[in-house]
Amino acid sequence: MYAETTALRESAGKTKDKGYPTAVKAWLVIGLFMIFVQVVVGGVTRLTGSGLSITKWEIVTGTLPPVGEAAWQEAFDLYKSTPQYEKINEGMSMSDFKFIYFWEYIHRLWARFMGFVFLIPLGIFWARGMVDKPLLKRLGVVFLLAGLVASFGWIMVASGLIERPWVNAYKLTMHLSLALILYSYLFWTALKAIQPKRESFAHPVLKKWALAITGAAALQIILGGIMSGMKAGLFYPTWPDMNGELIPALLFNPGNWTVENFVEYDAHLFMPALVQTLHRAIAYLLTAMVLWFAFMVFKRVGSPLFRRGTILLVTMLAIQVALGILTLVNCVGTVPVGLGVYHQAGALLLLSAILFIDYQAVAKES
Repeated sequence: MYAETTALRESAGKTKDKGYPTAVKAWLVIGLFMIFVQVVVGGVTRLTGSGLSITKWEIVTGTLPPVGEAAWQEAFDLYKSTPQYEKINEGMSMSDFKFIYFWEYIHRLWARFMGFVFLIPLGIFWARGMVDKPLLKRLGVVFLLAGLVASFGWIMVASGLIERPWVNAYKLTMHLSLALILYSYLFWTALKAIQPKRESFAHPVLKKWALAITGAAALQIILGGIMSGMKAGLFYPTWPDMNGELIPALLFNPGNWTVENFVEYDAHLFMPALVQTLHRAIAYLLTAMVLWFAFMVFKRVGSPLFRRGTILLVTMLAIQVALGILTLVNCVGTVPVGLGVYHQAGALLLLSAILFIDYQAVAKES
C-alpha cells in the first residue's frame, strides 16, 4: 500500500504534462459554480435587506438555524436592537423576520458547505496523487482568499449593526471585490487545469487591449458595488439622462467636493450622483473598447476558439448593459430584486468571458 501511494505521489509531478484527471477538473468547475451561486445569493441577501438579520458570527454553532419559538424569539430580539430594525423595520412581524433570516442563513450555510466541498475532495485527490504541487499552491491561495472574503464579510455586517441601518457601502464593495478576486483566481486555475496548452497568440496590440478591457471591467465592478451599497439608482432612475440632466449640476459645484461628502455619503446627494455618473461613463467606455476589440479580432485573428470567446464577450456585454438599464429605470422607490440579482450575475459572467479572452491571449504553457 505504501509503495502504491508513493508511486502515485511521484506521478503527481508528471500530472502537469499528462493533464489532470477528469475528476479534478470537474471538482474545480463545481467549486467555481458554488462561488458563483454564493455571489448571487449575496446579491439577494443585500437587495432584500437580509444581511443584518443574523447579528452574531458563529462559525460552528451558527450552522443550525433557530429551533423552536423561544430560539426564534431570541434571534428576533437581537435583531430588534439593531439600527436597521429601529429606523427601518420597526413593527416587523416574525414571519417577515424569518424571511430575511432565511437568506442570510443560506448565504452563510452555503459558504460552510463550500469549505467541505473543497477540503474533502482535495484530501482524497492528494492522497491518490491526482494533484501536483503547482496546483496545490494555487489552491492554497484559494483557501486564503476564501478566509479573507469570509472575514471581511463579517466586518461588513458589523458596520451595519452600530448606528447605521445599512452596511457601509465601501466595506460592501471590498467584500464583493474580494469575492470576485477569489472567483477570478479559481477561474484561472480551472483554465490552467483544463487547457494547459494554448495556441500561440502573436498579436501584442490585442493583448494590451484585452488587459485594458480587464482593467476597465474591474473598475466598473467596483463602481457597481459602491453604487449598490449607496442605493444610488434610487436617486437618478432615468436613462439616458439623469433626471433631465446629462451630468448632475451639483457635481460642478466645488463646494460639494469635500471629504465629509465622500465619507458621510448618506447625508448628501453628491456621492450617489458622482458614483452613478462614473458608472455610466465607464459602461459607455467599456462598450466602445469591447466593440473595437471584437472588430480587430475578426480582422486579424484566425483562431476559432478566440473568435468564439470574443462573440461570448460581446454577447454578455450587450446583456449586461440591457440589464443595467432595466434595473436603473425600475429603481422607483425601491431597487428591483430580480433585475438587481440578474445584473450582478451578469457582471460575473461578463468577467468570466473577459478572463477567458485574457487566458487565450497569454501564449505560455501553464
